[in-house]
Amino acid sequence: YPQFDQSVRQEAAKMAEHYEIFYCLEKTIRKLIAETLESAEPKTWWNPKRIPQVVFTDTEKRIQRERESGMTMRSESPLDYTNFGELGEIIKSNWDVFGSLFDNPRAVEKVLNNLNMLRAPIAHCSPLAEDEVLRLRLSVKDWFRLME
Repeated sequence: YPQFDQSVRQEAAKMAEHYEIFYCLEKTIRKLIAETLESAEPKTWWNPKRIPQVVFTDTEKRIQRERESGMTMRSESPLDYTNFGELGEIIKSNWDVFGSLFDNPRAVEKVLNNLNMLRAPIAHCSPLAEDEVLRLRLSVKDWFRLME
């Protein structure tokens, strides 16, 4: 698209690295949640008993909206329709199964909150400040450290 300014193209190229990191991280966290809940409750883990009611209801609404849009569904997994912030709520409400993977629920909550704050500019096409690039890298390391 030649209509895009060169400066916007350059900014996008710089941001692509951060998007890739976050894309991989978010996909990894979603996979961890799905596999962990499925091992605890095979095939029936997506239910209001395991998923906080507000998250369950909001997600079902998002799925219905997408069905009604006439566009291709993004996924068959309802977990892919949750917001990033809701992933932390799912982990907290299922600490009985996630507690074996992580040491401390407050630490998980803190790291996920930091990541969620960093996700916003990446997802909404705003450049990351230099300090926030460092914070992103450290927060990703923090996430993986939680699982050691």
